[in-house]
Amino acid sequence: QVRLVESGGGLVQAGGSLRLTCASSGIITSVFNPTTVNWYRQAPGKERELVARISRNSVADYADSVRDRFTISRDNARKRVYLQMNNLKPEDAAVYYCNGQFYSRDLWGPGTQVTVSS
Repeated sequence: QVRLVESGGGLVQAGGSLRLTCASSGIITSVFNPTTVNWYRQAPGKERELVARISRNSVADYADSVRDRFTISRDNARKRVYLQMNNLKPEDAAVYYCNGQFYSRDLWGPGTQVTVSS
């Protein structure tokens, strides 16, 4: 079964850190490695927004709101993508999703909840 699954969310105090993992399954290496993978988030009552993305060559791009605090990386051997989130703020609280175009499908994981207490 082709899927993406996020993990690593939780409750953290403002200023704290979390590391999210996007694990793929059912995707062969030659399909995973060349694919740009995205992290999105959606807070209650807000639209889903792109947080960060990483290309096949590990070129990263970030939303202005998280630049210099979040770092996206990928491990092609394990077919995983990570999002290291530092100095978390209450406004970072959301459900975080990973996403990519695999086998001509717009594939999404079920999401992982991040809660930041002030």
